[in-house]
Amino acid sequence: MKIKKLLILVGIPCMLLTMYFINHQQSVLAAGQTVSQVQAKKTLILGTSPDYAPYEFLVNKKGKNQVVGMDIQVAQKLAHDLGVKLVVKSMDFDALLVGLETGKVDMVISAMSPTDERRKSVDFSDVYYLGGQSILINQTDTRDYHSKNSFIGKKIGVQTGSLQQALTKKQIKGAQITGLAKVPDLVLALKSHKIDGIVAEEPVATAYASNDPELVQIDGKFDLGTDMQGSAIAFPKDSPTLVAAANKSIDQIKKQKLIPQYLKNAGQLMKINTHNTSMWHYWAYFAKGIGYTLFITIVSIAIGILIGGLLAFGRLAKNKVVRGLALVYIEFVRGTPLMIQIMFVYFGIGLWVNIPALVAGVIAVSLNSAAYVAEIIRSGLNAIDAGQTEASRSLGLSQRDTMRYIVLPQALKNIWPALGNEFISLIKESSIVSIIGVTDLIYQLKVVQSATYKGVAPIFVAMVIYFIMTFSLSKLLNYVERKMQHA
Repeated sequence: MKIKKLLILVGIPCMLLTMYFINHQQSVLAAGQTVSQVQAKKTLILGTSPDYAPYEFLVNKKGKNQVVGMDIQVAQKLAHDLGVKLVVKSMDFDALLVGLETGKVDMVISAMSPTDERRKSVDFSDVYYLGGQSILINQTDTRDYHSKNSFIGKKIGVQTGSLQQALTKKQIKGAQITGLAKVPDLVLALKSHKIDGIVAEEPVATAYASNDPELVQIDGKFDLGTDMQGSAIAFPKDSPTLVAAANKSIDQIKKQKLIPQYLKNAGQLMKINTHNTSMWHYWAYFAKGIGYTLFITIVSIAIGILIGGLLAFGRLAKNKVVRGLALVYIEFVRGTPLMIQIMFVYFGIGLWVNIPALVAGVIAVSLNSAAYVAEIIRSGLNAIDAGQTEASRSLGLSQRDTMRYIVLPQALKNIWPALGNEFISLIKESSIVSIIGVTDLIYQLKVVQSATYKGVAPIFVAMVIYFIMTFSLSKLLNYVERKMQHA
């Protein structure tokens, strides 16, 4: 009976909340965007996935990461023509359209093809660049692979949610498709022989093949339909004035033949990254990632302990409503993945409030940690013999003083090891915030992979850094624990 009540208590609010979000999102999508709205706020927010050189990638200019590439120059042209400032937001490729639909960005330019499937949810400009599709293979496999027909029944890597994924499904029979969010991850999988080839845009394949002697580019010889060719700019649904403005800028780009110059500029910027590919040269990237990772962890720990403590006492409260609400929160949070929670806070709550990526990451990680901390604290409080509470009350101590001077000190000693494990886990789990563009250590790892065309070396450096952070924290926690035991 209690289980049924709990299911009703959790299920009904979740269903109502889901229905509300669906209806609210539909109303948001129907609103669209206009040129006057963009010009009124004086900014044009671009969403892109900067791991796709020469379309969009990161370089370090004067100690700061900057997103550059052919697509960025197209975006700058449009922003200039509209008389507004371009603001670039980095996201995973498969999160870009979600960001567009939820109002996080005004447009998406990320080598995105205007397929019929995508047109159902967003508006597209005219195609601004028409490129072919290539396949990247290992240099040692050149005798075995010559076109897409050589990969029948083979393992093919594609970027999740990309045109290449659709092409591979339709035109390579029996292909075992591996979809990953980042091209550097695909390259690493290729070089470690987890996959046999990578389907990628011709300029991207050329960039990787020319900067890595272990890779070779071959013509995929794909049959490209009229609805699956080229790259276009994506806008929110029902944004005709923005689409018209973009088409006007694209017409000028074509008439002035600017795309070849854009590609040339991108190639020159790529040389900045490949001039020195040693990991030490990119120490500033890793240092920035460490700073963000520690910031997120420390703030999330503080908030998590505060909320977790309140939830723990809520679980022990005599009031059934308070106890039930605390239980529902803890079970719901522990029953859903942290990655989904991060995306919900950033994109879902973003329907009402435009939360910055870093703030959204901290909120999600803090709320997630609070649920686990609550159970740790509750178990510690329950472990204290009830007789001690009764004895302290008989001596005249109030309930508050009993908890403060008798129960909590003993409970803290009991739960400290478990809390320490939660702190250590938080350092590692906070890496998921990179999916919404927070520049933590994992994000910077991806940046270095994209810049250097090296897959393993940046991973090894990140592993060492994470070990140093967690090992140091572990020793500190052990030291505190010994002090507490002797206190």
